[in-house]
Amino acid sequence: MHITRYSDYALRVLIYLSSDPERLTTIQAIADSYGISKSHLMKVVNQLNQLGYVSAVRGKNGGLRLGQDPANINIGVVFRETETDMNLVECFSAANECSIAPVCNLKNILNEARTAFLTTLDQYTLADLIQPRNQVDLTRILRIV
Repeated sequence: MHITRYSDYALRVLIYLSSDPERLTTIQAIADSYGISKSHLMKVVNQLNQLGYVSAVRGKNGGLRLGQDPANINIGVVFRETETDMNLVECFSAANECSIAPVCNLKNILNEARTAFLTTLDQYTLADLIQPRNQVDLTRILRIV
């Protein structure tokens, strides 16, 4: 299974913002910390804002902050909301043209694996990703001032 860059960036934004949930920051600061493109993050942050995970404050002293308590942000839910295609193989899609699909058991096995993957993600929240013992190191690595 391949996790898209979009979902990866969404989780990175949430991790960054969770380092200090009340502090306002900018998309540029997040992009600089991860060494990724600001333009890539803009679409991600917009969706996270629409979903309520991020709160965007407009104006001169505006910025972004976490929109919810990290304990309320489920990783499995975020993943489902940011992944555009959960079809592991062609036979998962409506446009399936695989000639052996009617007799192939691979689809069932891969579906079971996908379900297990998502079930595992559902067991964790953003709070699980930002353990207090790692806060100092996280802020240092991401150069958060």
